[in-house]
Amino acid sequence: MDNSTNSTQIVSFILAAYGNLGHLKYLYFTIIFLSYITIVVANTGLIVVIYVERTLHEPMYVFLCSLFVNELYGSTAIFTCLLSQMLSDTHEVPFIYCFLQLFCLYTYAIAEYSNLAVMAYDRYVSICYPLQYHVIMTSGRVCVLLLLVWAYSVILFTVPYSLTVRLRFCGNLINKVYCDIHVIHTLSCSVSTANNVYILVVAVASVIVPLIPLSFSYIKVFTVCLKTSKETKQKAVSTCMPHIVAVTNFAMGCFFEMCQSLFDMNHLSGTMRVILSAYLVVCQPLLSPIVYGLNLSKIRDVGKSFLQNKK
Repeated sequence: MDNSTNSTQIVSFILAAYGNLGHLKYLYFTIIFLSYITIVVANTGLIVVIYVERTLHEPMYVFLCSLFVNELYGSTAIFTCLLSQMLSDTHEVPFIYCFLQLFCLYTYAIAEYSNLAVMAYDRYVSICYPLQYHVIMTSGRVCVLLLLVWAYSVILFTVPYSLTVRLRFCGNLINKVYCDIHVIHTLSCSVSTANNVYILVVAVASVIVPLIPLSFSYIKVFTVCLKTSKETKQKAVSTCMPHIVAVTNFAMGCFFEMCQSLFDMNHLSGTMRVILSAYLVVCQPLLSPIVYGLNLSKIRDVGKSFLQNKK
């Protein structure tokens, strides 16, 4: 189908970013499959460790569990498509599956960012108000924050998603390795002003709302660190560093995603387009369990003892 095709004939989309991978598709399939297995094992393993070890039943680790669950959710939604498309010659995705993937991908991204913002607030309370930490971060407040993270991602994306599903399409070529709402809008025969406004509001809200507590928390943390002893600074840095790495990596993934949506990437090789498209949903779920599992001594020590007891 081309872009002149009547909207009533659109029953699937073609993911053109894969291009003609040739025999390399088997290599890429193996790499992606191993990456997915690593993501599942690493994130599930850390969730189990935190769940079974009572000393880790603290707000910080509860928020980490939420982060790991979200990464399993997001990576599963995209990896099933990546693996099937790597071995496909047509790279065709059914209409219904494309929109299901769209919902999972964007709710994953919003929940990830919101979860990171809540974790930043938790670190702010821990460092700036250590004596009142357990009074402020009660189990009830932790539950409310987690509920807000997940509800916010679903509610925020529901309206633009429901409007996008109703669009009529005159084309089906998506120049990415998964379905993208911006590209889908460009394929529409007619997009209403209301739809564009909702998409803009969601884009701004999904960035600005979590950015406020994230920025506020770290400004306060850095302000406190400047006034404290060297030992306190080192402790604060060691506690916050995994989170800063995760936020930076997520921001890079979002930047690559934005570039792919807004700019023409046809001049790039197929391999580079696949890497840029998949960075957000591959590198973030891979990196988070590594930086948290290796840098947080409490998780590292519990994980070691858990493995030794299994032998």
